Amino acid sequence: MARIEHEGGNRTVEDHGGGPARQPSYEGVWRFTAAAVDVSVPQARHAVRDLLVRQGVPVHEEIMDGLLLIVSELVTNAVRHAALLSPEIAVEVAIGPEWIRVSVEDNHPYRPKALEADYGQTGGRGLLLVREIAQESGGACDVEHTASGGKIIWAALPLAPMAPGPGAAIHQPVVTSPRTDPSIP
Repeated sequence: MARIEHEGGNRTVEDHGGGPARQPSYEGVWRFTAAAVDVSVPQARHAVRDLLVRQGVPVHEEIMDGLLLIVSELVTNAVRHAALLSPEIAVEVAIGPEWIRVSVEDNHPYRPKALEADYGQTGGRGLLLVREIAQESGGACDVEHTASGGKIIWAALPLAPMAPGPGAAIHQPVVTSPRTDPSIP
């Protein structure tokens, strides 16, 4: 990875007890940039895994496996389909108290759609897989345009698997765009 940026640190968040409380030390936003080449796929996956371990993020093993597969799929898509117009890609990892969100940004204007399963094809199902992993874990995913004409594809997962049963969906965190202002590059 060429460059790593970090936002976060010693912020405070409100506690339901009335006074401010320090955020968990693992919370924050990290951004990795890399060339849109094949070797960036395993580099991004390893960088995300190493970040989560280094920060002490209490992510369940099953969620970690799904998240790393999502990183691989999203970076592979950016390398294969956007490299001509986007020689550099960005991977952003945002970690909250109960969720983790990963996004991949490129400068290619095409906004892909998750393809339906066509068992005769050998590819083209990466975003379908990303969507299924996110939904099965109780998370979400989406594709958004950037102000510069590119796109951000993101997926957010809870740190722990959903409890089985009909009430599980009630406790899902609300997840939105990977940035509060998507027009900021």
